[in-house]
Amino acid sequence: MSRNSSDDDPGFWYHFRSAFAVILSFTVILGSIGYVGKKAYDTYISLAYADDYQGAGEEELLVRIPTGASVNEVGEILVEEDVVKSEKAFKEAVRDAPNEVTIQAGQYPLKKHMSAAKAVQVLADPDNIRHARVTLTEGLTMDEQFDLLAKASDLPRKDFETAATKNADKLNLPSWAKNRPEGFLFPDTYEIADNPTAGDILRNQTKQFTKVSDTLNFSGQAQNIKQDPYSALTVASILEREARNPKDMKMVSGIIYNRLSKGMPLQSDATVLYANHAKGKLTTTDKQRAIDSPYNTYKVKGLPPGPISNPGSEAMEAAVTPTKSDYLFWVVTDPDKGTTAYAKTAKEHQANVAKFQQWCQDHKGKC
Repeated sequence: MSRNSSDDDPGFWYHFRSAFAVILSFTVILGSIGYVGKKAYDTYISLAYADDYQGAGEEELLVRIPTGASVNEVGEILVEEDVVKSEKAFKEAVRDAPNEVTIQAGQYPLKKHMSAAKAVQVLADPDNIRHARVTLTEGLTMDEQFDLLAKASDLPRKDFETAATKNADKLNLPSWAKNRPEGFLFPDTYEIADNPTAGDILRNQTKQFTKVSDTLNFSGQAQNIKQDPYSALTVASILEREARNPKDMKMVSGIIYNRLSKGMPLQSDATVLYANHAKGKLTTTDKQRAIDSPYNTYKVKGLPPGPISNPGSEAMEAAVTPTKSDYLFWVVTDPDKGTTAYAKTAKEHQANVAKFQQWCQDHKGKC
């Protein structure tokens, strides 16, 4: 065998290992440089170009922007709600907008995962502000309205109580209102502006009342039937609670005036429930009817001292345009259908009351 073979030459292997080590070291160095370079490039990109979603977004949501919020604070809110991907993208979109951006306080309809530029477009237009809404149905008392208004406005309930009692003189009530808001807080659907006061909200209601009252010529119509407007409004408030169907309101209105003209007590369960601060009931108990209150029309003749609810336009109209008849009694015999029965005598009335009592027996828990 030849002794010059590379397999047997220790010098050859020494040089080979040295060369391999150099190459390996160089490769590691290049890899490290590449890694560091990539990290540096990524850092540069993240600094130069903010993370942003693309497109108009996905799921819609309402986002509230508080009064006095800065651009930075708005950006934080939008990131927290997952509307925009980064605060930096939002600030850049505000900066790059074609016109100066002023963001007003309020609720805006935005979408999750929308581009910052799209979000800025929505926020820059005050027409996009969504106001909270509240629907107040006919026949609610002030107390019942205040529960709904407090929830819709995020104002303390006591603010409404104070506005309606201690500050009633600031509610723009009609001169004949006796400074009592009950009956004048008109039922309707209202938009609640941003940062309102309880007084602002109640003034919107009294303003609507005045508008409806003027349209109906309520005061003039009341005089035509020889009633003062406050008494007529009190009748309207009773109609809202006693007549389950608007088509019966004028007939019941006429019966109320018939009983008043004959000196008969109204014996209205609705007034007794009001006197007892009872809610959600159709009937009264012996104990409730025994209460000493000017609103207890089982014990006191004539009308109660003021409205027992806040009536709508149909009840107001019925109160000043009653249907003439010889009836002296009424009772709702089927509350679900709003069926009302009328009678001229107590005996006829008791027969109608028996129908209502049977309905109550057939509908446990509703009376």
